[in-house]
Amino acid sequence: MNRLLRPGDFEGNSEEIARMLIGTTLLVDGVGGRIVETEAYDRLDPASHSFSGPTPRNEAMFGPPGRAYVYRSYGIHWCLNFVCREKGHGAGVLIRAIEPTHGIDLMRARRGLDDVRQLCSGPGKVGQALAVTREFNGLRLDQSPFKVLAADHHQVKVASGPRIGITKAMDVHWRFGEAGSKFLSRKF
Repeated sequence: MNRLLRPGDFEGNSEEIARMLIGTTLLVDGVGGRIVETEAYDRLDPASHSFSGPTPRNEAMFGPPGRAYVYRSYGIHWCLNFVCREKGHGAGVLIRAIEPTHGIDLMRARRGLDDVRQLCSGPGKVGQALAVTREFNGLRLDQSPFKVLAADHHQVKVASGPRIGITKAMDVHWRFGEAGSKFLSRKF
């Protein structure tokens, strides 16, 4: 079995961590799969929640690294991010899509559909399928309910492109995904 990622594994810049996470396994209370798509965000990035500095909503994004930053998108979907860089910087990686491998029946029940390709093919879908809530905000990624296992990067081919659903810094190619995966939120 691959090694459990620790907080020190998230100390790099968000672009490096977003790329490194492709192919890792994310489990929340034993439910999840392989991360196949991510997006990087940084404090100096106008599209980032941390761009204007710390607030009660984004406080977890300022570290320390190796923790969850959870926010609600459009007042509906809980989205999961992994905090990276040094404490106080305000960088993170949005988990955009996973390939379900563990607890598929539970994910199907939570999402109310059968198509395994649609269970986690977007950040809101990931949050719903893994039962992510605001209570996970600030929790360590190497402790329950989380388990993040390193990937065998020799077998992962990573594509990159512009991020999705943002209105600022749209030309920044900080969206990463497993090339050819049928579980992505959108093709590259």
